[in-house]
Amino acid sequence: MSKPIVFCVIGTRPEAIKVAPVMLEFQKFSDVCQPMLISTGQHKEILYRSLETFGLKPDEDLEIMQHGSSLAQVTSRALEGLDSLIVKHNPAFVLGQGDTTTAMVAAMDAFYRNVPFGHIEAGLRTETVRNPFPEEYNRRVCAVSADLHLPPTDWSRDNLLKENRDPSTIFVTGNTGIDAVLLAAEQKDQPWYPEFTGRVVLLTTHRRENWGEPQRQIATAAKRLVEAFPDIMLVAALHPNPMVRDVLVPILGGNDRIKLIEPPEYSLFVKLMQRSVLILSDSGGVQEEAPAFGIPVLVLRDTTERPEGVTAGTAKLVGTDEERIFQEGSRLLGDETAYKAMANAVSPYGDGKASERVRFLVLKALGVTTQEVKMWE
Repeated sequence: MSKPIVFCVIGTRPEAIKVAPVMLEFQKFSDVCQPMLISTGQHKEILYRSLETFGLKPDEDLEIMQHGSSLAQVTSRALEGLDSLIVKHNPAFVLGQGDTTTAMVAAMDAFYRNVPFGHIEAGLRTETVRNPFPEEYNRRVCAVSADLHLPPTDWSRDNLLKENRDPSTIFVTGNTGIDAVLLAAEQKDQPWYPEFTGRVVLLTTHRRENWGEPQRQIATAAKRLVEAFPDIMLVAALHPNPMVRDVLVPILGGNDRIKLIEPPEYSLFVKLMQRSVLILSDSGGVQEEAPAFGIPVLVLRDTTERPEGVTAGTAKLVGTDEERIFQEGSRLLGDETAYKAMANAVSPYGDGKASERVRFLVLKALGVTTQEVKMWE
């Protein structure tokens, strides 16, 4: 009897990072299943560099991206490409991660082909389907046909229950991103800026809703923090999209205490987070990862689908207003009590065993009994 094939579908760097520990976990059980890592190619070089951290590479890569592609073009190419792979390999189960176009397409095509679909990081929600765009729409689409909902927290589980999803299909796993960041932290040390004895502030910003004027205000506020605190070095990891770079570089360039760097491969980025005392970011993954190391995050967004960190005190929503970002950053950099209150808050996102839970639940759904693991509480 042939082993059931499990598709782990990714397309972007964040998906690669969060699915990598899941793929590694399935590989441990290759005697009873055949995991396949499928990339649509929404991201290319940075996706491959992230996978290298974990010793992985895609089994199939659709390479769909072309310069200037619209969301509709990305969706149609990914859908047609993934459909051809489902026909070719006949998977018994398809797994998608998060809220990307790739995840939405994986859910849609699995439904079209009547293949069970599992949604990792299910149940994240904001109040409006258009913010963040298009991520909120994508994850809601994934929920419509998912056979297995794998929310990271009780809050995300409760969102699914409010939408009348079948409770017997919902299992809280913790976040696989915590598994990934802990694995990366174990790798060889990388001394970022050992010659600099001051404090490092890390900036990452890339989301579509922040393109243009919001990113101009973000960059200006970050530059003001450098000017206000002589012991601060700002490190800005630049997203490859020119819509981001064309705004950030003119504002942040030409300052000795501002480093504009290419996005480092994942294990190095983890080490950079550990080197930092404060992170300014609109990244969902960073909101989850930084608290694992006790690093406060100022979230450069007006809404977040990860309110658990805000509630726990590990993160704070500050939006994109220049003055607000500067004031909140100044408070943390200048007030030790305020800083410690955030740095010492307990991460609500996981215990490093989420991938084991995903593996157990998927194989159980396929009728394959494997080592059980206690659910995340």
